[in-house]
Amino acid sequence: MLEVKRSGGVVTVTMQRAPVNAFDPGFVGAWNDLIDTLEADLPTVLHLRSAQKVFSAGADLKMMRETFARDDAAARMLVHVENMQKVFNRIEALGCVTVAEIAGAALGGGFELALACDIRIAGHGATLGLPETRIGLIPGAGGTQRLTRLCGPGIAKRIILGCDMVDGATAERLGLVQWSRPDAELAAFAAETVARIAGLSRGALASSKRCIAAATDAIDTGLLIERLETLQLFNQDDTRNRVRAFLER
Repeated sequence: MLEVKRSGGVVTVTMQRAPVNAFDPGFVGAWNDLIDTLEADLPTVLHLRSAQKVFSAGADLKMMRETFARDDAAARMLVHVENMQKVFNRIEALGCVTVAEIAGAALGGGFELALACDIRIAGHGATLGLPETRIGLIPGAGGTQRLTRLCGPGIAKRIILGCDMVDGATAERLGLVQWSRPDAELAAFAAETVARIAGLSRGALASSKRCIAAATDAIDTGLLIERLETLQLFNQDDTRNRVRAFLER
């Protein structure tokens, strides 16, 4: 699911869970195992990319269909959301610089993964968004919290409440990503950026991350609210009908 290569101070993780790097419990578990390894031997930079046509399309539809057919669907989905929150928290808290190279679509949980990274670089042709409200849910794996902290409530409301999906160039203009480049130049620019950061002081980078994190309030309360709202939505007929219609498509 995750191809890991280490070169000097850089660990490159290439997602290769065909076809769209969708998040099911197994994929979440693979990320947790990887983070266990990284924490034991931290690189200077962690570079995330994809071997698929997309960065990540978010939730695994097969898992959602199987879960939604059960009487305890809400409780099971809440556990999955909480596990995704935890793994994204672990990525955000890593004592190294994390860089997401976004080619293709980064939607729902896939965009939430990118939001947990320090730096996001997108191709002009990438598609970024949090479309959960279309099926009566919320981006509950940190999306409401990290996007709002990143670019303010106005832009967060455009993306989440307006269900607006934007290309990489627009994402840079809105502050969702730090850089956007033509698709053909994305990989080279990301590699150059990663190499440049890897040449900086690992200790100074880690200290800077801690100081930047200290400038904002703890995220725990917001993540708890996401879980509670997710549970409430899953118990509503409108959400169940919308999710069922989405999965049956």
